[in-house]
Amino acid sequence: MASRVSIQPQDFDVSDEIAALRLADKRVGAVCAFVGTVRDRNDGASVSSMELEHYPGMTEKSIEAMIDEACARFDVYGVRVIHRVGLLQPLDQIVLVAVTSAHRGQSFQACEFLMDYLKTQAPFWKKEQTPAGARWVDARVADDAALARWGIAGGKNA
Repeated sequence: MASRVSIQPQDFDVSDEIAALRLADKRVGAVCAFVGTVRDRNDGASVSSMELEHYPGMTEKSIEAMIDEACARFDVYGVRVIHRVGLLQPLDQIVLVAVTSAHRGQSFQACEFLMDYLKTQAPFWKKEQTPAGARWVDARVADDAALARWGIAGGKNA
């Protein structure tokens, strides 16, 4: 099986990633994918760029554990997570979560679970560049609430 997690500065091709996941298992009947992009506004300010940092090795290990948790909770066949790091511009793709299963329900739930987990637990540091200067971005209270509905507490704002 191909690697489930990639942390990289390069952009990714969603079609290629989904095709690889789909073709890896003939039982696949559903593929659910989420692509996050950099917004040009956040918290009332324009954003000209976002820079993401991480600890290589630790971040991948953390996301692998998240995927293991998703696989334990949902009947899924394959998972692929790509998260970009480095300097990104508005509209750049920043994250891909793709999940396969026999039917759509398990794929939808696992994909949403992984995104909620990534938003609050993945060890990334995000810094936005605004007209007032650079600022660090934390998970929102709403992100913690989204994670809590899966029975998981301990977000950055908890």
